[in-house]
Amino acid sequence: MPDPTVITLQICFVSALGAFGLVAIVRALRARRAAPDLTDVEPAAITPPPLPVGRVATWPYVGIDLLWAGFIFLTFFALSVGTARLAATKTERVISTQGLIQSIGFQLVLAGLTVGVMVWRIRPIAWLGLRWKGWIWVFLIAPAGVAAMWLLSAGLYAAGYMKWIDSLGVEPMQESVKLLQTTRDPLALGLMAVAAMLVAPLCEELVFRGYLYPTAKKFAGPWVAGAGSALVFAAAHGSLAPLVPLFFFGCLLVLAYERTGSLWAPIAMHFCFNSTTVTLQVVARLCHFPLSPDL
Repeated sequence: MPDPTVITLQICFVSALGAFGLVAIVRALRARRAAPDLTDVEPAAITPPPLPVGRVATWPYVGIDLLWAGFIFLTFFALSVGTARLAATKTERVISTQGLIQSIGFQLVLAGLTVGVMVWRIRPIAWLGLRWKGWIWVFLIAPAGVAAMWLLSAGLYAAGYMKWIDSLGVEPMQESVKLLQTTRDPLALGLMAVAAMLVAPLCEELVFRGYLYPTAKKFAGPWVAGAGSALVFAAAHGSLAPLVPLFFFGCLLVLAYERTGSLWAPIAMHFCFNSTTVTLQVVARLCHFPLSPDL
């Protein structure tokens, strides 16, 4: 059967965008209908709006943020679908050193531009909750997130998820994991480790949790924003096999951000998960110990 990766990724992106658009329109119409006529009302009688759910503030975000969020959405849509189409036309595709450098550069530029969009109206420390008094909680939150992902992976494996993926004719191993297991180029291995352990936790968290999620929350509420941003995050990796685990991981990262109000929490969780994955793959390779491709 034909590789369903491309159509699945397209469905994920369209579903996230459709849910956001529908709920945002409904919320806007309800707000307009519920808005009271304040012509003859004394200022002291006006009740302030309720506080938003969770600790991630939405007040810095305005309508123009939808343009930059839309650009980010379309960029990841084009990259992930294009990557999936390219992979479907080749039997073997290996990430090159140049490709790793380009990927790192792309993430850094996108994260930097996102900071530039916000920095003129709010300082990054206040915007992302970087001055977090409860930072010590990361030493509990990060391992807990990794443990939850391991439990999910074990449950999916026991349920036959990887066998089902294999029956679809889909590559069960991400290209990044394959590179960690097979490359003999120390530069490529080092770049892969830097990209996974440092660049991705910082840049992806800033873009997906720091910007896309609260922008969507502003107009569509926390539930649609959380699920939608997690779905886009999972689909943006351009692979079908890890789609379900990455969606679950995206939801965990949103939950960590909302519960703490600081981006340090999802960054730490993301760093811990990626670092553990890289370390396991490298150790398994050095010790000639085979790992399941879903790890």
